[in-house]
Amino acid sequence: MTFFLLIALGIILLQMPFVHHTAELCLLDAVFTSTSAVCVTGLTTMSTSGFNLAGQIILLVLIQLGAIGIMTLTSSLILFFRGDLALRMRVEAAQLSSSHSLREGVGILKIVIIYTFTMELIGFILLFIGFRRQGVALGDSLYHGIFHAISAFCNAGFSPLDDSLIDSSMLIKGSVMMLIVSGGLGYYVIFDLWEYVKKRDRLSLYTKMVLLLTPCLIGTGAAALLFFEGPDLAFIDALFQSVTARTAGFYTVNLAALQPTSLLILIGLMIIGTAPGSTGGGMKITTFFVTILTFFQVVRGNRKIIICGRKLPIKTILRAFALLGFYLFLLAIGCLLLLYFEKMTFIATLFEMASALGTVGLSLGATETCGAAGKMILIIAMFIGRIGPALLVITLLKGNETSHVDYPEEKIILG
Repeated sequence: MTFFLLIALGIILLQMPFVHHTAELCLLDAVFTSTSAVCVTGLTTMSTSGFNLAGQIILLVLIQLGAIGIMTLTSSLILFFRGDLALRMRVEAAQLSSSHSLREGVGILKIVIIYTFTMELIGFILLFIGFRRQGVALGDSLYHGIFHAISAFCNAGFSPLDDSLIDSSMLIKGSVMMLIVSGGLGYYVIFDLWEYVKKRDRLSLYTKMVLLLTPCLIGTGAAALLFFEGPDLAFIDALFQSVTARTAGFYTVNLAALQPTSLLILIGLMIIGTAPGSTGGGMKITTFFVTILTFFQVVRGNRKIIICGRKLPIKTILRAFALLGFYLFLLAIGCLLLLYFEKMTFIATLFEMASALGTVGLSLGATETCGAAGKMILIIAMFIGRIGPALLVITLLKGNETSHVDYPEEKIILG
């Protein structure tokens, strides 16, 4: 309901007389733009630069509120205005992260706001310096610094610049990458690191996985892009596209000019996404890692999944496969519908749907040419991609009733 109401509010504001666009903004485009902003996706049917200042500020506010998320948004407001959380809400907050206790659940919610605005402030300062060094006027440097700092940390990908960050300086590209990664780590990791610094206690297995997998995925993606594109792609651009493909949506090269193999690499990164509890989307890197690790362990004949000296519970493994299946099913259905209504090429369809469902925002230009049916499909994909996995996790958590009835086993043929 939080996301639905935010989207509705965004639609109303974008249709107000004080909001203008260089092109005519119809109701469907307002719905699409508001959904993309709240779900921090970045896909657009109308250029962001075409909005006047009021319209761009509305987008920025929607991005900020959408990134904070359902539980963090509502719970943080209650913490600020009432000073504490009710027991029921603390239980729900803690259940969203099964690796943290009830007491830690409230601490996580408190650190969300502090971490968000601290990182955005650091990013703003660096980006302001970067734009000034490129010769941008003082006022424009301030505005672009604020806009890109919020959009990058929130993994939104919106930019008031028509060509995103093409031809930007190393400082701007590096600052944006830093913001994207810091937003994609997730608040649970930041809270765990903060507790580790204070108490010198061991890091949780979850935090170790995220901190290990994030650079591995970024490095692997960049290396693959460099291999397939050759000398035509600079190292900084390969690294940037590997980072941004994990749900940010900015770009420093013309995506339509990339090789099909490179596009498949980007699609894979978009599907995997970022860490749980982050501003990014996708099926989440922990889900991907658990399913891949389980696959290789089962092939080797192991019945226990061991990571860093810890055994994963069977419930965690089953949830990971449920999330994987759920995500790929939605992706397949979305591609099928988009192919039927829009008659796009398969690679463009898969790319746009992976971008929408993963709340990424990267596009080959097909979204802007979509008809009404295609836009509605992408709107639904963005909304489901943002809240669907979380709703599935909550449903699985509610189904944790222990049954004392058992049944006899019987094997079936699997291939």
